Formats: sequence, structure tokens, C-alpha cells
Amino acid sequence: MVMMKAAVFVEPGRIVLDDKPVPDVGPLDALIRITTTTICGTDIHILKGEYPVARGLTIGHEPVGIIEKLGSAVSGYREGQRVIAGAITPSGHGNACLCGCHSQDGAGTRHGWKPLGGWRFGNSIDGSQAEYLLVPDAMVNLAPVPDDLTDEEVLMCPDIMSTGFAGAERGNIRIGDTVAVFAQGPIGLCATAGAKLKGATTIIGVDAVPARMEMARRMGADHVVDFRSVDPVEEIMRLTDGRGVDVAIEALGTQATFEAALRVLRPGGTLSSLGVYSGDLRIPLGPFAAGLGDHTIVTSLCPGGKERMRRLMAVVASRRVDLKPLVTHRFTLDRIEEAYDLFGHQRDGVLKVAITP
Repeated sequence: MVMMKAAVFVEPGRIVLDDKPVPDVGPLDALIRITTTTICGTDIHILKGEYPVARGLTIGHEPVGIIEKLGSAVSGYREGQRVIAGAITPSGHGNACLCGCHSQDGAGTRHGWKPLGGWRFGNSIDGSQAEYLLVPDAMVNLAPVPDDLTDEEVLMCPDIMSTGFAGAERGNIRIGDTVAVFAQGPIGLCATAGAKLKGATTIIGVDAVPARMEMARRMGADHVVDFRSVDPVEEIMRLTDGRGVDVAIEALGTQATFEAALRVLRPGGTLSSLGVYSGDLRIPLGPFAAGLGDHTIVTSLCPGGKERMRRLMAVVASRRVDLKPLVTHRFTLDRIEEAYDLFGHQRDGVLKVAITP
């Protein structure tokens, strides 16, 4: 039995590097050798026990790698090819997929729908923080990486770029819109970049970490509000002359940020929520206008599949967005526990870490 190193969930508070067998390859699968991956905020929720996964599961859902072996029924790819796979790996044939809801894929269920069903890596199957990764439904999920793009340039595509851009897309941002993005972590920064690409002409970022505030400006924010210095709701209403924003994107997952996003919406505006919440949310009556304000509240789970990945890499290749600066720290796989400690405690200005063999 050939073994590999993998970051394994043991119990709340413990993700450790351990030995696991290299996965067997089924007819529709592909085995990729990981060349670069990273740690996500969702992985920290798992580490803290806020999102339950099975003990012994390999964590991670942001893979860049090289095809090591192809299943017998897989065509259109070759061994040795550089590829990425999205954090969401839909089957491509479930009812949810056929309705365009790939992230809620319930292939194998009676009705074909399952909340979060498309999220398999590091959730229901072994993930990418390992030497090798088994990609299911490879022809649906593997996207070749253009030769002129580096691993770090495409590392954001599988999750945070797809998720952040989805916040802008689901918010239905139009040319000339005013947009507020609450929290400028990696996903919020991608939402800021996505809002600019969608045509927003006034983008207001909210954070308090100086490095993130500066990065928000690089990603396209016209104003950056420091919530430790001013009340962000009052400041955004001042910046919009009391009108409020057309779209508010919540990118943290707390009651405070969700409520603030709602409070700055103009009547008929859209709140686009990207946060992973760990408890019940309360909708305040006033800013909700007693349910009569024509507001739209939408949620998103990272879109996946090979066509989504191709489109995101096309954006990177066009140089319209440069997300490589989000990689602030680099570790080898044998130091991944150290990487979790740094990322989990948000030390040293960390945004994203690159994990390599």
C-alpha cells in the first residue's frame, strides 16, 4: 500500500499531519499530485468544531496540481497535465446541477437536491491538503491551467475568487452602482474586485486591519471605512448622502456584519451574503422596513465545475485582476500545523498561505 502525507481532522482543536493511503482511482476519477494548495476560513470553522466533519477526514478544498492517473472512462485529459478543480465538485448529472444549482448537488438522492451537496473536498470526501487528491467526476471538474499562469496566480480560483465574485454576481450589480463590502478578508477582497469588474462605480470596503484596508484599495475600493474609528453604518450613509447602497455584500458571517449590511441598503437594494454563520441570525425590524422595503437577501456557496474555473482563469490571464498579492505566507506540507496556527490566529498580516510539497 502506497502512503502519503495528509492534514487530518482528529477532533475540535486538532488537525494534524498524518500518513494515509494514496486513493484508488475509479473509472470517472482522476488522481492529481498536489503542487499548491491553501487553508480557507472554512477549514478554521472545522478546526474549531463549528462545522462538523468526520474524524480522520483530510481537510482542504483548493487544489492546484498535476494529473497523476486517470480513470478508465475519463477522456479529454492526459497524465502530466496541470489542472485545478473547484472547491465545489458537482456530479454534472444531478437534478440540482441540471437546474444550474451545482453547489446544491444531490446526485444519488431520490430528488437530486442536497444543501451544500456539491462541496465534497474536505467535507464529505478527503480534501486537498495532502500529497495526492482524488477528484470525482473528473470530466466535470478538472480545468487545465494555461501554461503562462503560475500556481499562485490560479490558487484563488477554486474557492475565494469564485466565492467573492459570486457575491457580486448574486448581488446583481449594475454599471454605476454603489456597493459596500463588509469585511476585507480574502473573500471580501475578491468580492471587492468582483464588484469593480461588474461595473460598480463607488465601492466601499469595511475593515479595521491596515494591511487589509490597503489591499482593499488595490482591489478597487474607492473608500475604506475603519469600523474601529467610526460607526460603519453612519459613515456609509454619510458617503451616500443618506441614500444607502444598491448592493451590500456580507463577507464575514456574523450578526453584526449582516445587520450592518442590511442597515445601509437603500429601499429595493440587495444584500448578498457570503459568510459562514455559526448561529441563528436576527433580522432587525427597522432596517427590514417591516418586510415592506422591497429588499432582496441572497446567499451563495462557491460556484464550481470546470467551466467556472476556466472563466476565472481567463480573468486572471487577462490581467484585469491580480490576486497573487493575497498570498502573504508560504509553507511546505510538513509545516501545515504551523500554517494553521498562523492562519487561525490571523497573525503577521496573513491573508492566504500557499502550501507546497
